[in-house]
Amino acid sequence: MDGGKPNLALVYQAVQALYHDPDPAGKERASVWLGELQRSMHAWEISDQLLQLKQDVESCYFAAQTMKMKIQTSFYELPQETHNALRDSLLSHIQNLKDLSPIIVTQLALAIADLALQMPSWKGCVHTLIEKYSNDVTSMPFLIEILTVLPEEVHSRSLRIGANRRTEIIEDLAYYSTTVITLLMTCVEKSGNDEKMLIKVFRCLGSWFNLGVLDSNFMANNQLLMVLFQVLQRDETSTNLHEAASDCVCSALYAIENVDTHMPLAVQLFQGVLTLETAYHMAVAREDLDKVLNYCRIFTELCETFLEITVRSPGQGMGDLRTLELLLICAGHPQYEVVEISFNFWYRLGEHLYKTNDPALHGVFRPYIQRLLHSLARHCQLDPDHEGIPEDTDDFGEFRMRVSDLVKDVIFLVGSMECFSQVQAFIRKIHPSFHRHSTHRNVLHMHL
Repeated sequence: MDGGKPNLALVYQAVQALYHDPDPAGKERASVWLGELQRSMHAWEISDQLLQLKQDVESCYFAAQTMKMKIQTSFYELPQETHNALRDSLLSHIQNLKDLSPIIVTQLALAIADLALQMPSWKGCVHTLIEKYSNDVTSMPFLIEILTVLPEEVHSRSLRIGANRRTEIIEDLAYYSTTVITLLMTCVEKSGNDEKMLIKVFRCLGSWFNLGVLDSNFMANNQLLMVLFQVLQRDETSTNLHEAASDCVCSALYAIENVDTHMPLAVQLFQGVLTLETAYHMAVAREDLDKVLNYCRIFTELCETFLEITVRSPGQGMGDLRTLELLLICAGHPQYEVVEISFNFWYRLGEHLYKTNDPALHGVFRPYIQRLLHSLARHCQLDPDHEGIPEDTDDFGEFRMRVSDLVKDVIFLVGSMECFSQVQAFIRKIHPSFHRHSTHRNVLHMHL
């Protein structure tokens, strides 16, 4: 590409070649040419024209992606007096293209979010967007998409914004956060529990939890929490919706890790997660591994969040040891991928207890560690028809190595001799021919 501005017909031709040319060399030439166009000053105007003409999905996707990339990496190229026009143009494009393709909407939403973050003159962008689009049902999906990616982009490394501007943005988003949550709840009520809308709402809510700007008191009394747990309790919830709800609950639990400063919300999340045990058993009965893994992620995040309280006051209030029971129930699942999710928590628990060096406290947690070791020994068994020495490099071999590392970190709570005896008794139970003269070294080699 030379220094002049290419005509649109040539750009269309290159985009078509990129996606449809059967010759790999032709695709490569188109890719190089379009890459040069994206880096040029002409890309701003060309992208705007392509989006306006709305000729096909490919050209609109290329244009939306280019616009996002230019705003992320080359925003300095534009004079300040053009910023308002660019904003208005992008908002017009996302409204006109909202039904063409979700990936185009996402690229434009990112472009708008990145523009807002780099444009100090756009005051109260969240308020502006909600006021402009919240009364139009057809605009709601892309409005929620913008409100989802906006908090995600705050810490993006692609954006050239300083620490002061970033602080200003976070304060601004915190100020409007209750307005966003109220909008999300309104969306749920108006959509009549439409699955696609619920997924969008949960993704957006999780994004605001991740930024850490939601008011705990407001959220503790918000209906959205109730909707979240209702979705997770329902047996008929689809896999995609279940994953979105699970991700959102995990984000909420992570956001309140400093529990003492988020007490009202912490209580609601704690009680909500404890209601999911029956739903977990239903997922196991239906052999729905995706949901089982989601529940185990939630239970693990719960235990991680309340770890310090659990160690500080085991069995009291939110130090309730039912949280550990949930993880041990998961450890009983036949697929080792389930128990593996909780390993980091057990590492951290072992570390906390080792530092406290309190025999009475160790005695409280010892039975839980013993049951964990029993489950791990069962998971580390080879199949009865397995022949030869197991590989250390396959998934199962790596799992056994991680079990070995975990056992080393928690063995002090049980005592090594008691651990060996426990594993040996377990092996005798499942292999009656196993003799007493088998050495501890053989036991560990076979099972850990």
